[in-house]
Amino acid sequence: MSPLKRPEARRVAVVGGSRVPFARSDGPYATASNQELLTAAVDGLATRYGLDVPGSVGELVAGAVLKHSRDFNLARETVLGSKLDARTPAYDIQQACGTGLQAVVAAANKIALGQTESAVAGGADTASDAPLGVNDRLRRILLEARRARSTGARLKALAQVRPSHLIPDIPRNAEPRTGLSMGEHAAVTARARGIGRAAQDELAATSHQRLAAAYERGFFQDLVVPFRGLARDQNLRPDSTAEKLARLKPVFGLDAPGPTMTAGNSTPLTDGAAVVLLASQEWAEARGLEPLAYLTAYETAAVDFVRGDVAGGEDGLLMAPAHAVPRMLERAGLGIEDFDLVEIHEAFASQVLATLEAWEKRGLAPVARDRLNVAGSSLATGHPFAATGARIVATLAKLLAEREGPSRGLISVCAAGGQGVTAILERP
Repeated sequence: MSPLKRPEARRVAVVGGSRVPFARSDGPYATASNQELLTAAVDGLATRYGLDVPGSVGELVAGAVLKHSRDFNLARETVLGSKLDARTPAYDIQQACGTGLQAVVAAANKIALGQTESAVAGGADTASDAPLGVNDRLRRILLEARRARSTGARLKALAQVRPSHLIPDIPRNAEPRTGLSMGEHAAVTARARGIGRAAQDELAATSHQRLAAAYERGFFQDLVVPFRGLARDQNLRPDSTAEKLARLKPVFGLDAPGPTMTAGNSTPLTDGAAVVLLASQEWAEARGLEPLAYLTAYETAAVDFVRGDVAGGEDGLLMAPAHAVPRMLERAGLGIEDFDLVEIHEAFASQVLATLEAWEKRGLAPVARDRLNVAGSSLATGHPFAATGARIVATLAKLLAEREGPSRGLISVCAAGGQGVTAILERP
């Protein structure tokens, strides 16, 4: 038997991106589902790049963090409701806040191995339409009634229902292992690493100012599609300053002296969707499309935050990129100084600052602030969990394409569960 021919890995091009403007929860998108949001982003991409032609897309990879039972096949249902060919395969993926970037990685791997020529990857999330679960005690009673063999047994089971059982289970923004919210975990890390309030407010204000400037110069014209009356991210505050943010009261870390984290230097609950178009170089050339950049490396990591934040150890919930990035750079033979642009997901300003500090402690060069999140990031745009990774990939790819000559960009995304997803984009 002759051995299976193994293809050489191919370069994976980032051709373009599409997203809806991100909205604060319970706002303009309050009645929009994950599928509606994701479909709007996909249709924007399909219109811009002619993806409504049969067979133009190899597959769709996407996910959501807050999912209803109706979202069990979210990616495939999105295909069926979108402008894409109904014969386009699709599957869901989920890795908390790293979902969008992990979807890009999953699609890129198939393109690199020659298993498909093109793919759409990303995610959607709506905090407004969060699923409400049946009270667990009521659920058990209903299951007991369903299993009952007689009407009498069924009525006996249902007679156990009490008014308290009618209170629904609402999704909590808390880690199951610790009971602490992401914000409370970030506050522990900020306190342990001495991340001050002024630095956090300055970073948050800069994010808003840079996002506003990017909109003003038309940067997002081919990346953002209007949806439900919004043409820009609703969370954007163009006049934001560190002085204004300094007036806000802390909302996290109130159990210890000197809390520093406020609603202004933390991301709000957000609704939105974002996707990117990935392809082989041959696919792009055949359609006359110039790749914005190429995805050349990626790395994931996880930390034991339970024995970190909670037990006073080194690693906090959102610090996995502190391990993933040095590992990825060592494998690629690169240093921070080799990157023209750096994109760090701004879950919290304190988390960004803690990540920068941790990289330096691990021997990486400091990141120049004029290279960091130059078009704004999550503090200004908002953070629909599964959409953020695709938003960052599309933004960074276009930023690299605007530069003269070869350029390189780094992506770092922290995620719930003590995880991190990172990647490198390059433009030759």
